[in-house]
Amino acid sequence: MSEVRTRVLVIEDEAPMRRFLRTTLNAHGYAPIEAASATEGLALATQHGPELVLLDLGLPDRDGLEVTGELRQWSEVPIIVLSARGLERDKVAALDAGADDYLTKPFGVNELLARIRVAMRHRGRAPLPAAAVWSVGPIEIDDARHEVRVRQEPVHLTPIEYRLLAFMARNAGRVLTHRQLLHEVWGPGATSQTHYLRVYMTHLRRKMERDPARPALILNEPGVGYRLCDEP
Repeated sequence: MSEVRTRVLVIEDEAPMRRFLRTTLNAHGYAPIEAASATEGLALATQHGPELVLLDLGLPDRDGLEVTGELRQWSEVPIIVLSARGLERDKVAALDAGADDYLTKPFGVNELLARIRVAMRHRGRAPLPAAAVWSVGPIEIDDARHEVRVRQEPVHLTPIEYRLLAFMARNAGRVLTHRQLLHEVWGPGATSQTHYLRVYMTHLRRKMERDPARPALILNEPGVGYRLCDEP
């Protein structure tokens, strides 16, 4: 019986990049499905139901941000944006539109594969019930009691610190933008107050990291947002 391979939809108009991705994905056990335009990509997404999407932003018929938004209307498939646009505002726009991750071209094979593994782990994580105890790496969260332990040691968090950590834990491995974090924790009126995040992330790191100056749990994507590491 042949092995069922993970389907990866590649929406990319540059033929050399498609060849590179096809070769890489095939060599590492994935099954690439290729589209050279937004229209073709959306049709193939509907037809094949891929487990992951690699999406270029600079498509000939529509911008990749529109494709991301359209996919998010009906699918939670992980989307990794691959783009030559390397500015912070482009990364923020893609993540706010619903992408799970963002890789700036050119990138290496190992980095691409690592990002794919993270996205697939997040996809495979079951939705968490409202009153649950769950773990992310060395962090254990009791959502019923609002209690947190890190490496088996209790950590006392304020209500805002807890809400911030819980939201990141539910999206562990994903880069969450400043806007997403502020909207979730402080509400829609606070989405420009990035200093809130700096203060509270500093507090969380002091309480949770072995070395707050070199964080291993709460990682920063400069100018974009934060990610809670989901590695053991």
